[in-house]
Amino acid sequence: MNASTASGTEPTSQRLAPEAFAERARAIEAEVGRVIVGQRDLVRQTLTGLLANSHVLLEGVPGLGKTMLVRTIADVIDCSFNRIQFTPDLMPADITGTNILVEEGGQRIFRFQSGPIFANLVLADEINRATPKTQSSLLEAMQEHQVTVARNRYKLEPPFFVLATQNPLEMEGTYPLPEAQLDRFLFKVMVPFPSEEDLVAIMDRTTGAEAPTAGKIASAAEIVEMQRLARAVPIAPHVTAYAVSILAATHPDQPRAPQIVREYVRYGGSPRGAQALVTAGKIYALLDGRFNVSVDDIRAVALPALRHRVILNFEGEAEGITPEAIVRSILDAVPAPSVE
Repeated sequence: MNASTASGTEPTSQRLAPEAFAERARAIEAEVGRVIVGQRDLVRQTLTGLLANSHVLLEGVPGLGKTMLVRTIADVIDCSFNRIQFTPDLMPADITGTNILVEEGGQRIFRFQSGPIFANLVLADEINRATPKTQSSLLEAMQEHQVTVARNRYKLEPPFFVLATQNPLEMEGTYPLPEAQLDRFLFKVMVPFPSEEDLVAIMDRTTGAEAPTAGKIASAAEIVEMQRLARAVPIAPHVTAYAVSILAATHPDQPRAPQIVREYVRYGGSPRGAQALVTAGKIYALLDGRFNVSVDDIRAVALPALRHRVILNFEGEAEGITPEAIVRSILDAVPAPSVE
């Protein structure tokens, strides 16, 4: 894609009824399931990030199908897809693009050559193998859906979805992502090791003569319309207040914080954490066939929405406390609102 298409207009979308949202999403999940064995929560949470017009970070050891999941979603959705393999020598311009000198009409001029970030679905593979400087080159694109090069801004066409994979930080040759960049991800999803039953199914699918493939289920315009509908879901004030209470409890200096937060947390989540709870809660409600958000929807998305936004202090790391344990303690400590 060149600079002229990078500033293109939003695709024309057709109005989608709320009842059709869950049906379309289930069709996408089912088609992805033709290739990806099991991992229903992983697929659901990844799709939620796409429908929230946000981004998802997947963490797991190599070989668990993280890259295959992104490729399959790109196959199911009829839109452009690019993969960026993050390595220690990758430079920011290798991602965003750069101005190159070309000869045109007898004159030498600079022309913008777009990088692989200019796609609807971008796989940032093993993102924590690149240096923090290169990691941070995604910040503007992820937050503002644009890229600035030499004072010129280039818009990214909707939908724009970054799905980043990373290896556990304990592995050699990895760099922790900056907190500011972690905050741009709606969810951080831990990719579990498959069960023995799923492993048997994986062997059958991957070692046979024919490899399973996924067909097109939705267009880019349809995804944009689903994103629009998700934002239109109403949410009651007491449910919003509950999401805010959960976020406030991640801060050790707040009165709502339970004892484990006061002892082991250095920093809590930013307001983006509450936005993630509310936005993802709306999508979970739609996926359940409802056009209103419940407290249970907020609780269902709390772990992937907050685990990467809770920063432990030295004592927490030394004691082996996990962000998951912190979030679960908060859900136990913060009472659900009573509706009169």
